[in-house]
Amino acid sequence: MKVLHKYAVTAGLALLLAASQAAAQPTDQRVQDLLRELADPATEDWQRVESDLAREWSKSGSASMDLLLQRGQDALEAGDPLAALEHLTALTDHAPDFAEGWNLRATAFFVAGQFGPALDDIRQTLVLNPHHYGALAGLGMILEQLEREEDAAAAYRAALAINPHQPDLNEALTRLDQATGGTEL
Repeated sequence: MKVLHKYAVTAGLALLLAASQAAAQPTDQRVQDLLRELADPATEDWQRVESDLAREWSKSGSASMDLLLQRGQDALEAGDPLAALEHLTALTDHAPDFAEGWNLRATAFFVAGQFGPALDDIRQTLVLNPHHYGALAGLGMILEQLEREEDAAAAYRAALAINPHQPDLNEALTRLDQATGGTEL
């Protein structure tokens, strides 16, 4: 339990880091525009915006790194998180400034049931990209698994502040608010 506590503290620090950097602006104008459009609850074609943003975030700038990312994604989709971890570890070793590599490796660790390393990779993702609502949602999922409901709710709220078009997170917040005695959204 002491090990899980260490990682729960790491998760809390990642959440604080994301909150403190939420005002940071991405340097790429296209990403800024997409994030602004996505944050608007009235955006009707938000699925397209999400897809465009994911495509932008998946560009490493290197064909070989993009191939490692694709191989990691393919391995995860095939249900092989250990193979995914091999590809994604090579990616994070060779492209340590590429946030999406850390984020996908966090997903692979989560699928493999390794919450501590997943939390570490989420932290690194958020250091590199504090607007990564998927990493924040993943943080919430892990915190929920660790029975840290209030912290999970805070992570979900941070993800929804960036992308309010996530009905699963709204449902999770309602469930957590009911479990912790908070107010229903």
